[in-house]
Amino acid sequence: MIIKTYLSLLLLFSVNIFLMRAQTFDEPAVGLKSVQTMEIVKVELTGAKTIVHIAVENRIKGGTFCADRNLFIINPDGTKLKLQKASGIPNCPASHKFKNVGEVLEFTLTFPALKQGTGWISIVEECDQNCFSIYGILLNNSFSRSIDEAVAYLDRGQMDTAIGRYINLIGQAGKNEAGITGSLYSDLITLLASKGYTANAAEWYHKLVASDIPWKELYIANLNSRGIKY
Repeated sequence: MIIKTYLSLLLLFSVNIFLMRAQTFDEPAVGLKSVQTMEIVKVELTGAKTIVHIAVENRIKGGTFCADRNLFIINPDGTKLKLQKASGIPNCPASHKFKNVGEVLEFTLTFPALKQGTGWISIVEECDQNCFSIYGILLNNSFSRSIDEAVAYLDRGQMDTAIGRYINLIGQAGKNEAGITGSLYSDLITLLASKGYTANAAEWYHKLVASDIPWKELYIANLNSRGIKY
């Protein structure tokens, strides 16, 4: 009786630990990505591994795509987790050959487990050419949906409301959202500039420059490449 009770408690404890560690983030918000037609479908976290589901749409005739074996998750502290397995996509130099424009390739990348409480990650491919990267993948469903709401206002043409939402999101973003904050700044500055609010756009641009936001140099370079510089 004592042994059965002990085993039951041990099993219950193990299940609870698994449930605490197993998490899914559907369509997480992301910061910058080198391939604009690439989307993070979901990220699954368990106590043993990290599985990233990705979809990429082909936009060119005769397009190809592959995943280099030197693919890494970059953690907020700068440490790297190397790709363990790629499913649904060939490892370079082999490649998937798209049959037509508009075809979508879905694949998964498996990495070692993240540390408990990791708020965001980046995925970087280290290769010779045509490497892809995705910076600031947010592991927070609630905050991702809040960003979606801000984008929805933008899509409906409610620019001033969207601007207000972005300002609020920047104010709400903490350490666990730092990986996406540069994107919030970039979108806000772009919105302000497009509305002709030059002084406000310049103010937020200088706040971005003075910040310690991860990957801020990439966000600034992206703004500059679109003619936004103050």
